[in-house]
Parts: sequence; C-alpha cells; structure tokens
Amino acid sequence: MSEPSPRVVSRRAHAKINVFLRVLGRRADGFHDVESVVLPISMHDIVTVTDAGGPGGIEIRVGGEPELTRQVSTAPGENLAGRAALALAGFVGLDPSSLGVSLDVHKRIPVAAGLGGGSADSAATLLALDELLACGLDGQALLELATHLGSDVPAMLAGEPVLVEGRGDRITPVHTGSTWWVLKPFTFGVSATDAYEWWSDAAVTGPDPGVLIAALETGDLELLGDAIFNDLQPGVVGHHPEVGEVIDQFADAGALGAIVTGSGPTVAALARHIGHADALASAVPGSVVVSAPPARAEPATGAR
Repeated sequence: MSEPSPRVVSRRAHAKINVFLRVLGRRADGFHDVESVVLPISMHDIVTVTDAGGPGGIEIRVGGEPELTRQVSTAPGENLAGRAALALAGFVGLDPSSLGVSLDVHKRIPVAAGLGGGSADSAATLLALDELLACGLDGQALLELATHLGSDVPAMLAGEPVLVEGRGDRITPVHTGSTWWVLKPFTFGVSATDAYEWWSDAAVTGPDPGVLIAALETGDLELLGDAIFNDLQPGVVGHHPEVGEVIDQFADAGALGAIVTGSGPTVAALARHIGHADALASAVPGSVVVSAPPARAEPATGAR
C-alpha cells in the first residue's frame, strides 16, 4: 500500500506599495503612529506549508534568486514566516516540536526594500498554517497574531487595499480601481529602524490625505500622481542620493508621480496605463512593471 501524500497548502504573499505614508510621531512603546494606504501588488513570494505527519518541529527552506535568498535566515525564530508559524502554534496551544511542518518560501520580492516581503510571508504563513492544521481561527484572532508579528503584517493579512492607522494595527478597506506602477529596486536595503530614525532627525508630517484617498477611489490618476507622498522619503534620499536621482528620472520620463515606498529604498512610479508603464520601465533600467491591486491576492492552491 502506498504512503498517503502529505497535506500541502500554498499561499501567494503579495508585496505592497504605500500610496502615501504619513508619520505622526513616536509612541511611548517606541513605535510610530502612522497613516498610510497600502496597496497589494502583483509581485509576490509563494509560501507553502506541508504537514508530513509526526514530530519534527518546523523546518524552513528558502528558494528563489541567490541575491534574495542569501539575505533570509532559515532559523524559525529569526525568519518572519517562521515566527508566524511559532506564534500560531503557541496561540492554539500546540507544541511546535510536535508539528512536523515544513515551510517553503520562494522569494521574488526584494529584501529590505520597502515592499513588505517579510511581512507578506508572515501573513501568508498564518493563513496557510491555519488552513493546514484546521485551527479555524477567525479574523480577529488572526489580526491579533499579525499585530504582534509586525507593523505591516495586519495590512498584508487583509489581501486588499487598506488604510492603516496607529502602528499599523487599525485597518479599513479602501475601494480602488486598477492601477499600474513601475518599481525600481536597488542592490542595497534600508532598515525600517534607520528610516524612522532619519525621520526623527528632522520630523515633518505630511498633509491630510483626504484628497489623495478620494483621487485613488475615483480613479483620478493625474490628481493621485500629484498627491502621493512619503514622510520617510527625505531621510532615505538624504542618505542615499541615488534614490532621488531615480525619482527624477521617472519624472523626466513622464511618470504621473514617483515616491519611495515604505521605508525604501524602492521607488514606485505611477503610470496612466500598462503601455505607459512599459515606457517608463524602458526609460529607467532595472525597473519592473506591476499592477495594483493584483487580479488575485488569494491563495495559489488549497489543501490537498
């Protein structure tokens, strides 16, 4: 008699861009209060969890391009996806050493790029492992777990455009049409800790985002391009002038707007349509075209 096939669940872990990022100030707990609209984009990692049966703990494997995978730890406590698996196990009262679960992360999202790759992997792991182990956690329980894992994880868990507030733990869905963006990643990363410290050196909070959100919801791309901003951008550009040069290159090429996304250093440029996005990508070498939100931000496959 043949052995039963292991049960497997895969989830797409979509990257994000911040249409705006407004920093309101440092909190007593050391984090910062922010406002931002987070858009999931078509670029994604793939997270696969497999239950082979029996004890064995949580094993993490990371695949993908060498320049991405060499920057990712495979120790469960040091990897955001691994931390998500440990947190979920603890939340439902399971001993991680008894699980016998393998966690495979196929990386496509640049690391420390302001695109939320680690947070997306963490959110996808929560969803996949909850399904694989039939935990039956509701949205509130998953949100509680996500909040403890990182400021970006709740937004990535939502899988749709959201307005985030507080330290990222308060999310509200935002209606958007399809938009096209061009991303220019860099060969270096920027830590969120550094980006927020640079902001603190010359703290300036951007304008009320009401007009910007309305432009996003109504599809007024010209107004949206004029309105996008990121309070962390001056500090990132000040420490990495090449980022500012790329923003200027996109502007010269006719982008509707271009900003640093998240804590950077990736630059995101807004295009009128896919053809315009292709032209912008050609004008700035090393760029990639993405859509937002993706046509499907849900799991790649279900349990089997």
